[in-house]
Amino acid sequence: MARSVRCPVASTLDLVGDRWTLLVVRDLLRGKSRFQELRDSVEGIPPAILTRRLRALEDAGVLVRRMYHEHPARYAYQLTAKGHGLGVVVGALANFGEQYAESDLTLVDDECGHGIRVVYHCPTCARRAPRNRARLIHS
Repeated sequence: MARSVRCPVASTLDLVGDRWTLLVVRDLLRGKSRFQELRDSVEGIPPAILTRRLRALEDAGVLVRRMYHEHPARYAYQLTAKGHGLGVVVGALANFGEQYAESDLTLVDDECGHGIRVVYHCPTCARRAPRNRARLIHS
């Protein structure tokens, strides 16, 4: 569908806005790399859908696939820098879920063990930008 404005939110949702894709990215971020590991950790995902999501993410440059066994062919999946960029999206969803949905997990700093929050940050001014000052504008 052609849009009159190329909104970054809509464009990102075109890539990751289905039921499964961000859960696959979540588990790749957590160190899962093989098809069976992803199938086991993304609860309820049908194998055919997992295969399609992995191919779509590879086509979009979000992950790379590397063969680790030839016969039969077996692959490991690894996020690219672009894929790691989705970590803030997964983190923001985790923060929201902790606050407003049922959750058994919490997002923590692996070093100190304290809970963390995704925040807006201006890299030019090197300071936090409160959410009420964040705006989407034409570039």
